Amino acid sequence: MKPTSIRSVILASSVGTMIEWYDFYIFGMLSTTISTQFFPKNNPTAALLSTLATFAAGFIVRPFGALVFGRLGDLIGRKYTFLLTLILMGGSTFLIGLVPSHDSIGIWAPILVLLLRLIQGLALGGEYGGAATYVAEYSPAAKRGFYTSWIQTTATIGLFVALGVIMLVKQSMPDADFNAEWGGWRYPFWLSILLVIISIYIRLKMKESPLFSKLKSEGKTSVNPLKESFSHKGNFKMVLLALFGAVMGQGVVWYTGQFYAQNFLETKCHIDFEQNRTIMLWAIAFATPFFVFFGWLSDKIGRKWIMMTGMALAIFTYRPFFNQLLSISDTASKKEFILRKEVNTKLTPIPNSENSLRTVTSTRHFDEGVKLLEVKTDTLYAEKGKVTLKPDIKTSKLLNDENYRWMIIIVFVMILYVTMVYGPIAAFLVELFPTKIRYTSMSLPYHIGNGVFGGLVPFIGLLLSTTFTKDPLVGLWYPIGVAALCFIIGTVYLSNKIDKNVAD
Repeated sequence: MKPTSIRSVILASSVGTMIEWYDFYIFGMLSTTISTQFFPKNNPTAALLSTLATFAAGFIVRPFGALVFGRLGDLIGRKYTFLLTLILMGGSTFLIGLVPSHDSIGIWAPILVLLLRLIQGLALGGEYGGAATYVAEYSPAAKRGFYTSWIQTTATIGLFVALGVIMLVKQSMPDADFNAEWGGWRYPFWLSILLVIISIYIRLKMKESPLFSKLKSEGKTSVNPLKESFSHKGNFKMVLLALFGAVMGQGVVWYTGQFYAQNFLETKCHIDFEQNRTIMLWAIAFATPFFVFFGWLSDKIGRKWIMMTGMALAIFTYRPFFNQLLSISDTASKKEFILRKEVNTKLTPIPNSENSLRTVTSTRHFDEGVKLLEVKTDTLYAEKGKVTLKPDIKTSKLLNDENYRWMIIIVFVMILYVTMVYGPIAAFLVELFPTKIRYTSMSLPYHIGNGVFGGLVPFIGLLLSTTFTKDPLVGLWYPIGVAALCFIIGTVYLSNKIDKNVAD
């Protein structure tokens, strides 16, 4: 195959998959704003939990999408199946941006959003397996890890693009405009439709995978991919080995190094919103090329030990690294280093009311490079006198350049682990299964490992931290435990041999 041909295959597959990840992530990144739009406002905590549950629903249905679209991909072909998943994902994302708020249509708002979120999850469940299989079946055996690793960059690039678009929109307008019912928070959803149209145009020009076309012309395609994948003992054994020996560990490392790290910087370290996001953006930008590097390296030395090394490093360094993030942002132990304090009080009249909102900002400057902002908000009654209410205290910390760089380096190293476990895994999964049932067989373990084991990292981490409050790092025991179990199973049972023939 000519180099230009494989480049066009990779481009068409990667762009579409990146857009699907972008669509999938913007919902979670805007969860706080979404909770105020689509759920009742009288209980903000319940609204946010409902939003997070809706976000999680997209993860839970991913394995079902893998079964539905994996079966279609093995019956009718790779090209048209993941073209369909792209249309479903982009369409549902765009429509989320069009759903009126709870104030306008009541209970129908969360119901419609949930339905569209489920469609997103189903579509993503079918997209990855199709894109990875398609590229792998075009790739020469000696470069399969290198070529499929470009697909592996799409999830992280999708996260990067989602972060970047949200920050650009948010910085271009006041918070009130961004959070309004038809405000700027909807723009990232609407942008999706333009990206999808471009990707559909590119994908329509693609041809079917040569290996699948050959099977189809010979009449050797699977009659019942689900039955052949999961009722045949030998193939089902490979499905289980892929899940418990590789993908579940890869899933928790992926979500810990990116999602959990971002949440930790925000909720435990209390880093300023913009600094938090730019730390992630810089770390992702520096680490992304290593997906391709480790994919390339896996063609030379095998897939297994690169993935196992990434898991082992995560197991032994997560707690020290996250503890270092806490140490950098800690101000409680730096009180003796306070240089000066500033207090600013601002009164904002509440429209159509005799009340005013009083915002008291207390700023403390430390000579060790951390500036702590405590924002306390309560309500004053102009005629009836002041009513003492519990202040709404918000804390954010601005880091100096040195500490900011150290946080980028730490997060970069954790995302480097992600590239080690994720870069080679598409080629690894493709090589486990025969062509006629590959789409189905590889999609299910991938989406259980990532959508369930990986997707539960933020939820279980929060659950553990609220149960065992004395240890701020307790939430890490879940990904460490899953990665350790996967490391043991993978080390004992996985083969490091590269299968040169994927056309069985």
